[in-house]
Amino acid sequence: MFSIITNWYKERFSDPQAVTLMLILLGIALIIYFAGGLLAPLLVALVLAFLLEWPVAQMVKIGINRTTGASLVLVLFVGVMLLITFGLVPSIWRQGVALVTDLPTMLDKGFITLKGFVEQYPQFLSVEQLDASVGELKKLLDTQHILDLGKQLIGYSASLLVLMVYAILVPLLVFFFLKDKDELVRGSKRFIPANRDLARKVWLEMNQQIFNYIRGKVIEIVIIGAASYIFFAIMDLRYAALLGVLTGFSVLIPYVGATLVTLPIALVAFFQWGISPEFGYLMLGYGIIQALDGNLLVPILFSDAVDLHPVFIIAAVLVFGGLWGVWGVFFAIPLASLVKAVVNAWPKADKPELEKSKTEAEQGAV
Repeated sequence: MFSIITNWYKERFSDPQAVTLMLILLGIALIIYFAGGLLAPLLVALVLAFLLEWPVAQMVKIGINRTTGASLVLVLFVGVMLLITFGLVPSIWRQGVALVTDLPTMLDKGFITLKGFVEQYPQFLSVEQLDASVGELKKLLDTQHILDLGKQLIGYSASLLVLMVYAILVPLLVFFFLKDKDELVRGSKRFIPANRDLARKVWLEMNQQIFNYIRGKVIEIVIIGAASYIFFAIMDLRYAALLGVLTGFSVLIPYVGATLVTLPIALVAFFQWGISPEFGYLMLGYGIIQALDGNLLVPILFSDAVDLHPVFIIAAVLVFGGLWGVWGVFFAIPLASLVKAVVNAWPKADKPELEKSKTEAEQGAV
């Protein structure tokens, strides 16, 4: 047993480059896992700086000073964020409160319809079982309880200190990351071991893929959210803005997000129109949007960024989402691609040397 472990270690960690790469990855993972809450503003600023580096680099190429380019890009980005915050968020918030208030009524209507089907087909589910399930669900979805919980969450998340940190510190950090990128990169190299050629190879492979993925995901969110909102508004569906935003953000969780957001859309449509042609048209149009997203938009945006089996994508969402919450879900696919790149680039021991080690181990066992 010991010889097997020894041979595996020699095969995988005989190259100092591999050890350096493993130490770098392990150190980053430990810092994020144990100090992610404390370093959240810094991590958010790093992500935003990574996304905004491309327009700054394009400005530098055409002769604009890097400081000026970073300032212009940051001002434009902050302006867009303020426009979204004060223009879109209040409307979404009002519709969200209205939806939570109407949710018990919607569920009652759905349960009445379901009860009619149960009475027609009692062999599948009894009325007593349905009433018991409805009673338990109503306890969980008590309106006042949901509103009180929402107020508590808002009170915790929107404290003055948190707002000040994210509204002032994050833009400053983003500006300095963009302006002093080269200096910061040179300074950080002092803390990385010298044998880092393999880590550099992996980073160069992943850098463009991560950027393409994040850029594509942002574009996908905007396109799907806008298309869904326009369609819902044309259909005169209630809570169109809220449901459009939910549909847009549902693409963050592959294969699962679309399934989760379908329920509130169907519930609102059923409450508004019942079983009618409008309900059918809405669900048909929503299905077409999802089909175009999966079969046309995603292949165009992510053709060069993602080459992973759906099983690995779902596993990555579960693992990284459990470790780092929303950020883990958002970066699940890039992180899974990073794992794949590390596995592909990991050095292997030469076959003659490996065979020699196995022979020596067998002789020692004899």
